[in-house]
Amino acid sequence: MADTSGQENAAQLIVGGLLLNPAGEILLCQRALTGRQGGKWEFPGGKVEAGESETAALTREFQEELCIRAWPERLLLRIRHHYPETGLLELAFYQMVGFTGTPVNRVFEQIRWVVPSAVPSFDLLEADRRVWPELFAALRVK
Repeated sequence: MADTSGQENAAQLIVGGLLLNPAGEILLCQRALTGRQGGKWEFPGGKVEAGESETAALTREFQEELCIRAWPERLLLRIRHHYPETGLLELAFYQMVGFTGTPVNRVFEQIRWVVPSAVPSFDLLEADRRVWPELFAALRVK
């Protein structure tokens, strides 16, 4: 990715992973109540660090936040979204191919496996809510 530091339209790169368990449920994470966008639900992931690939960032974030090894399979969707408190974000959503271990909640208020049809009933982050129909259509559910 080109260096966009100092550019007015530079967006911070964020990755999110849609992780399915063998029952076809998706892992959702609720942000800590005391943090930014507290209590909102999201797909796990986080910031891509300098020199890091998107897939490496996802693998790292799943390990750090959930104590599991998970592997990105394919990019589902890429969007730009502006939040007043963080500015412009470039969000890349990946389907994860699988994982080892049992998710352990290290940083969230709570984590939950959810059937895909129930995802819209959660109070999702605005960007996640906006793209859920496209993500759902693109998911390969076994």
